[in-house]
Amino acid sequence: MSTSPNPDDRRSTRLRPFWPQERCLFVPLLGPERRVLGVNVGKVGKVVSKEPADSSGPEYRIETRAILAGRSANEGSLAAPLWATSTFETATVDDSRRLATTLRPARFYSRYGNPTVRAFEEAVADLEGAPAAQAFASGMGAVSSVVLGLCSAGDHVVVQRELYSSTSLLFAGVCPRLGIEVSFVAASDAEAMAAAVIPGRTVLVFVETPANPGMQLVDLDALGSIQGPLRVVDSTFAGPLVQRPLEHGCDLVVHSATKGLAGHNDATIGVVAGAEDLIGWIWNYHTVHGAVASPYDALNALRGLRTLPVRVRQQQETAERVAHFLEEHPAVERVLYPGLDSHPQRDLAKRQMAHGGGMLSFEVVGGWDAARRFAESVSLARLATSLGGPETLVTHPASSTAANLTPEERSTMGIGDGLIRLSIGLEHPDDVVADIAAALGADDRQ
Repeated sequence: MSTSPNPDDRRSTRLRPFWPQERCLFVPLLGPERRVLGVNVGKVGKVVSKEPADSSGPEYRIETRAILAGRSANEGSLAAPLWATSTFETATVDDSRRLATTLRPARFYSRYGNPTVRAFEEAVADLEGAPAAQAFASGMGAVSSVVLGLCSAGDHVVVQRELYSSTSLLFAGVCPRLGIEVSFVAASDAEAMAAAVIPGRTVLVFVETPANPGMQLVDLDALGSIQGPLRVVDSTFAGPLVQRPLEHGCDLVVHSATKGLAGHNDATIGVVAGAEDLIGWIWNYHTVHGAVASPYDALNALRGLRTLPVRVRQQQETAERVAHFLEEHPAVERVLYPGLDSHPQRDLAKRQMAHGGGMLSFEVVGGWDAARRFAESVSLARLATSLGGPETLVTHPASSTAANLTPEERSTMGIGDGLIRLSIGLEHPDDVVADIAAALGADDRQ
């Protein structure tokens, strides 16, 4: 079957399948039509053969939808059940064939889909305002599957320069080795980001806002106005209670749901939300790549979503107090928090974020030694590399999340030796501030 690209449609056949068409579960046809091994999928974004997505009703506010969304697996149970199975039995061979040729079946084989995982996916899709979502074994599983599931050798992507270090390594190391050209652009330079797009070649523009750990912001309206490539946003640091990139015209939103969405440091899971046709392409790669979300982690993450609004509110309130305290402390050179007037992109934060969120970074006077002393002196907070959970966590990026980058690479991304990242937890704000104050005043114990 021959196809010809449609330059006016980002979801045209130029999004080539990663495996031969005769073996592809999601075969591209001319124009916006799609089929799945003979099963009519209809127009883009309207998958006929897929189980209906969960809907909690648009009349409810997002805080209520966090409680109601993702109940397709319940079957009478108030709480979501754990479908701890690797496979599902069928009554007939015809049933097996129907499920095997269905896009994203939830009850065929758990690498293809699982009811508990699907419930989590539906909940995230609801909160992000997306038709569909796909879960993965980790946030990097989600990011990698988006990039490698949609891009091929000879394609071009535009990427924000200031990224989480593992994402940066994917674009700087893996993509070039596979023949995918990458252009890095500063997060704050919306014009340069648009100018870097190569018509007919650029498949993705990938950003992370707020950026980890430098808290740089990308203008989501400007990103959404870029024509041609798909616009992908890693929104892990914010989450759907703070910002919803799809409302700004972006195509896909990615989360390391391990972090704030799950919110209890007991699940490792990633997710991407967007239009059903794009999620179908990404699911194709997911089924052979194998970065499959565990139903155990999906259940924990779904439970975490139920308390997301109250957790986000508490973490934001404490983060704002901590940020103001740090701004006045003589041992602190600068504070990076979108909720502060001193943030260089404060006006942008006001336009696209509900508030500053629960993450902040700050630079201590004295560089590496001072940062080490602070990180090893906290008693309430924990020295760990995750974020978004109930415990306040301290991270020294230069010695942990960004340790595999060169000093030059860290400098380019705004990661100095004295930079500290704080993930604010659910402890009493006074206790968090007191712990930070004591650690900043600690003597060198070495």
